[in-house]
Amino acid sequence: MTDRSGPTTAGAATRTACLWVPDWPVVAALVVAGLGPETPAAVTGGPGGRIVAVSAPARSAGVRRGMRRREAQGRCPDLQLWTADDARDAREFEPVAVAAETVVSGLEIARPGLLLLPSGGAARYHGSERDLARELTEQVAVRTGHECQVGVADGFLAAVLAAREDDVVPPGASRDYLAARPAAVLVHARPGDRTLTELVDLWRRLGIRTLAELAALPDAAVAARFGDLGVWAQRLARGQDVRPPARRRLEEDLTVTEELDPPAHRVDVATFAARRLAERLHDDLSRGGLACGRLRITARAVDPVTGEARTLERLWRTDDTLGGLSAARITDRVRWQLEGWLTASSLGQGVAPAPIAGLTLAAEEVAPAGALQPRLWGPGAGEDLRARRAVERVQALAGGDAVLTVRLQGGRDPRDRVQLVPFGEQVPPERDPDRPWPGALPPPAPSVVLPEPVPAYVLDGAGRPVVVDVRLAVSGDPARVVVPGEGSGGGDGAGGGAAAGAWSGLDALVVDWAGPWPVAERWWTPRGKRRVFLQVVIDVAGTPELGLLLASSAGEWSLEALYD
Repeated sequence: MTDRSGPTTAGAATRTACLWVPDWPVVAALVVAGLGPETPAAVTGGPGGRIVAVSAPARSAGVRRGMRRREAQGRCPDLQLWTADDARDAREFEPVAVAAETVVSGLEIARPGLLLLPSGGAARYHGSERDLARELTEQVAVRTGHECQVGVADGFLAAVLAAREDDVVPPGASRDYLAARPAAVLVHARPGDRTLTELVDLWRRLGIRTLAELAALPDAAVAARFGDLGVWAQRLARGQDVRPPARRRLEEDLTVTEELDPPAHRVDVATFAARRLAERLHDDLSRGGLACGRLRITARAVDPVTGEARTLERLWRTDDTLGGLSAARITDRVRWQLEGWLTASSLGQGVAPAPIAGLTLAAEEVAPAGALQPRLWGPGAGEDLRARRAVERVQALAGGDAVLTVRLQGGRDPRDRVQLVPFGEQVPPERDPDRPWPGALPPPAPSVVLPEPVPAYVLDGAGRPVVVDVRLAVSGDPARVVVPGEGSGGGDGAGGGAAAGAWSGLDALVVDWAGPWPVAERWWTPRGKRRVFLQVVIDVAGTPELGLLLASSAGEWSLEALYD
């Protein structure tokens, strides 16, 4: 079969073997907890704390990714739950990498649970690509007790999908192997990437539903319309690769080294040195206008008794085409790797790990950063990093509570669902948003929630106040909304106060309305609240129709929020 993926270049597809451990976040959590694979388990993470990884026993009980934890526990009462932990996943994956390295050298970690390695020479040594795959799975099973699957194909995406099917794709057949698959399989190349998920959904709405349809689009049109992420996805859809798997070659001019004296026995001490190295490497890349595709982490461990030194080395893929590495992200990867090396459980022999006497970080697959078109906004433009540094500076001067960020929590009205927490702190929500909230205001949510309700009047066609009785009967159709005040100058000039001031002095006609929705909270206590919510659309002269959220309590109306 003819390879239609184009000429072989530095970024073209190569024969790639991919080793995949299914459900790795759950497997790592079970190892740490000392539980066996027969335990029904799941890992939660992301917005809303939904299920992101599930073990096979839990799947057989009906638990699926994307479920809310309560629904999952309802289907499987014995379900063990852990929160997502990147450090745990990376640390416990080190024994798998060590086992694979007894078969093939030069591997790289795409992410915990997924290894990549060039298969050409290794397949010839072991007899064939299927023999290589069998040897890898056997060594991982014998040395770690974990089951894995190995796939071989041309290019990264084809190899990943082949590993999920425990298959070997013949040389030159990757494009045909991928062609009929839905574009949604691209998420297997970058699990948890919300931007990629949104892009795949956009393609679906545009009628681009298969990888063949994506591959057939003109290159220039994809680059202009969808940017770097679209170019990356199209190359994978064609059975190509952004870059070939690892080759052990160091770029000396982009290598930073530090000796640790005394040697570090603990992860936190070694990580402190790693942070300084990460900042130096990042600065070197920035000054040279460069980006790297791989990060090589090398540690020199010295036995405190014999003085014998040994070198520990691991290679991580960095996805420079999708935003590159910040100093913080470099530090995270080094920390994860150090935890794998310095944790006795990773060594598999119960011996104390040797202290780290030296660290080296090397940037590989270096390319000019200008080769990637920077975005006008978003992480690629760098404003996220600049904004974070500015916020941290304010917090250092004025205290951690001086800068607050908004987070969603449980509640029935928009104001109750807003929680203000110090920027950068992981504060648990006061009320769990995943719990059922009977009587909650239906979507869509308002765009602006006023800090405090503003008194208002709701009048019917005859100018009489609209009253909602105990049976939720409305005395008359709302016809006018009046917000007393002195006009747009009544605000305090900041945030929601400015919004409230802008609407004081309002007298507008109601063109549509919905409701009422009753909410009775803690009615059995003296502090109980009974309210009725009403949504209205008003016609303000000179502006488009606008939506208001009004609430009535004890016969008094107030303006609570605004809709776009």
